[in-house]
Amino acid sequence: MDNGIVNPLSAVIFLLIFHCVYTESPSTTESIHFLKPGDVIENNKPGLQTFCHSAKPKHVRYMWGSLTIYLRTNIENYDLYNGKTPEEVMQMHDDNHRSWNFNIFSIQKNKKFKINPFEDVCIGIYVHPSNLHKYTVSMIETRTDSSILIMMMAGAALFLGAYNLSKNTLFYYLISIMLGITTSIIILVYFISKFLLKGKMMYITVLTGWTMSFYLFQMLWENTQLIIVQYREWVAWYILITSVISFVISYRFGPITNVRTKRLIQWFLQIIGLITMYYSSYLREASAFFCILILLLYKSPTVLTQKGRTYWMNMFPERRKLLTEDQYREEGIRETNKALNELKEYCVSPKCNPWKTTLILKDPIRFARFMEGESHLSEGESREHDAEITRIIEECEYTDDEDDTL
Repeated sequence: MDNGIVNPLSAVIFLLIFHCVYTESPSTTESIHFLKPGDVIENNKPGLQTFCHSAKPKHVRYMWGSLTIYLRTNIENYDLYNGKTPEEVMQMHDDNHRSWNFNIFSIQKNKKFKINPFEDVCIGIYVHPSNLHKYTVSMIETRTDSSILIMMMAGAALFLGAYNLSKNTLFYYLISIMLGITTSIIILVYFISKFLLKGKMMYITVLTGWTMSFYLFQMLWENTQLIIVQYREWVAWYILITSVISFVISYRFGPITNVRTKRLIQWFLQIIGLITMYYSSYLREASAFFCILILLLYKSPTVLTQKGRTYWMNMFPERRKLLTEDQYREEGIRETNKALNELKEYCVSPKCNPWKTTLILKDPIRFARFMEGESHLSEGESREHDAEITRIIEECEYTDDEDDTL
């Protein structure tokens, strides 16, 4: 009976000792590598290997740049850890392997990921001793990353075009369709989770806590692309049906007509545009400067334009030149029409007192006809004006003939 009790206890103690030795072994065989752009490091050792990059000084010329780490390997079972220092990566690894929980500290197993060039970054790669150990880690620097430029320009375009988009009917229907698809997916996931958590699955979830839920969600998220590829026809039909239903519902209620709602949509789009601009570059100070600049240009474009034009005219004044007769006549007609239009606008505005104006006028009936669209000149004034123009032209022609005779 004593043997029956001692043997299981010995087995448990042996497993605990083996687990502690197994988890402590990586700390004795760890290796830290500092990467620079262009470096390529091959590794053939099991256990935890840490690859770090030291932050470069911040400068405007690096604003559009990025650093990319590539992991080339055929290994399927490995863990990735992301931290600021090698000690932080090692702590994540130890916390994970010293417990019987799932690996909740491991990042998504991408083989290509970008890092912030202006921060200290360390990537830990842990390969189990029972697997193949060979893999290659390289770092490539991109001086001008097209994705950063596109993200910055897209954010600026969204901010500047938010006013027009908030009033665009096509944009309203597109957003309605996207919201309909997203909402239907959320509802579908909710009902599936309610169905799966019945019976034994509910007890398993309660016993394992949030760790099992997080693990299942992570597995589902990592296999989303595979699910879409394998069941692309079903996915296409699902998107098509939900899009049609969303369009019918949005068409039934019609576009938004409330002015305040449109303004809220405009502000929401502008906030998204500013956030996109801010997070487009790793140099946050420079991206924040561009956000402030576009706010200033958006808020006071007329004032800035007028001040800039005034400054330019003061610094580089135009040379004065005499007008020709045709230019003088055209400018007279243009300024006269401008003054008459301003007079009409003032008379119909609340600032004008019609009774006082009527008392001042010599011919109120003629003024009323002018306000109704008739000419500001009477027939007699028009005839006198035409006769004066004819007389001036004849005098000019007579003077030219005398000059030719002489």
